[in-house]
Amino acid sequence: MNQKPKANAWALLPIAVFLVLYLGLGIVFEYVLKVGMGFYNIPIVVTFLAAILVACLQNRSVSFDEKLELMAKGVGDKNIMTMILIFLAAGCFVGVTGRSSAEAVAYFLLNIAPAKLAVVVLFIVACFVSMAMGTSVGTITLITPIAVAVANTSGFSLPLCVASVVGGSMFGDNLSFISDTTIAACTTQGCEMKDKFRTNFAIALPAAIASCLLILVISLRADVSVVPTGDINLLLLIPYVLVLIGGIVGMNVFVVLLIGILAGAVISLATGQATATDLLGAMGAGVDGMFETIMVTLMVSALCGMIRAYGGFEALLSAIRRVFKGRKGGQLGIGLLVGLMDIATANNTVAIVMAGPIAKEVIDEYGISAKKSASLLDTFSCIFQGIIPYGAQMLVAISTCATLGSAISAFDVMPLLFYPFLLCVSSLLFIAFGKE
Repeated sequence: MNQKPKANAWALLPIAVFLVLYLGLGIVFEYVLKVGMGFYNIPIVVTFLAAILVACLQNRSVSFDEKLELMAKGVGDKNIMTMILIFLAAGCFVGVTGRSSAEAVAYFLLNIAPAKLAVVVLFIVACFVSMAMGTSVGTITLITPIAVAVANTSGFSLPLCVASVVGGSMFGDNLSFISDTTIAACTTQGCEMKDKFRTNFAIALPAAIASCLLILVISLRADVSVVPTGDINLLLLIPYVLVLIGGIVGMNVFVVLLIGILAGAVISLATGQATATDLLGAMGAGVDGMFETIMVTLMVSALCGMIRAYGGFEALLSAIRRVFKGRKGGQLGIGLLVGLMDIATANNTVAIVMAGPIAKEVIDEYGISAKKSASLLDTFSCIFQGIIPYGAQMLVAISTCATLGSAISAFDVMPLLFYPFLLCVSSLLFIAFGKE
């Protein structure tokens, strides 16, 4: 098992089984049975168990004990352990800091900006909050009600307001140091978060600026009145700002998160936002929110251990070699690979965890830097996740609007998702004209 295995396309069968089960059941739940958030009612851990069972039934020449060893080697990688610990620390941070600061940022900027800039403000707030919190879905949950209020009081189009929030949320999800996607992309490719951030920023910033300009052009043509106001407590932003600064300057991610947790705890206690008992409960809740992601990470790693040994990765590499030539072709192959995984799973973190080990083989084969690969994995997963109508981001946004009495459909919002579309253009230009 130590020598390089021969290419074997059948070794990819477990991945195909997972995708068929997950995507197929998701479509049935969402569009046939009309179950709300249908894709997210599918037990992803169970579908991965089915995939692992298929892998165990394959390759009769390898004993079950040897297959357990292959799975253990996949899970036992140092990067997997690092990823899990960062997930847990990030969960503690989100639990301690809470999410009330998002509204504070939104209302602060809405209060000081002209009414005509309200939608631009929504986009910028979503960018900042998602980058600080590390979650696009959490940001959309918090900012969409404000977007509905802006649309109702100012006269701006609700789909435009919601699309701006979704787009801005994907910007932060893509760049945040504590985002699941950043953690997964960096650890699977073996690069520093600061290096990935700098490379990623060069892709994301032009798309964000162009999105702001497009929103501004549309906004200036609109006939608007006043915008809503709310409570402002900017003291709650300090933990997020500390985490952002620490990540950008290149501090160890564990140290950065520890500083953020301590700052959040001190501020929450000093301002009376929470008691010590509340903080411990919040930490536990934050960690609990990471358990499924951690389980998926472990199961994908175990599955990939067998697929790699059976020759599945070599088969994928052979296909990539035939279709994509040179370093630029390899980069495009990584982007399309994670994009297809995201379309199938409707979860950008899972897509990266699944595509990451294969992308690592590609960069070793093509001589692509780890920071570029991590950036492309994260960016392309966010592009597709931000656009698909059955992704959690879109479903949460439109369901929040419906709850507030302002029903819209995903297809009302999709044409106005300027940022994901422009991010795709920026990514392709980065591949085509970036330095080798």
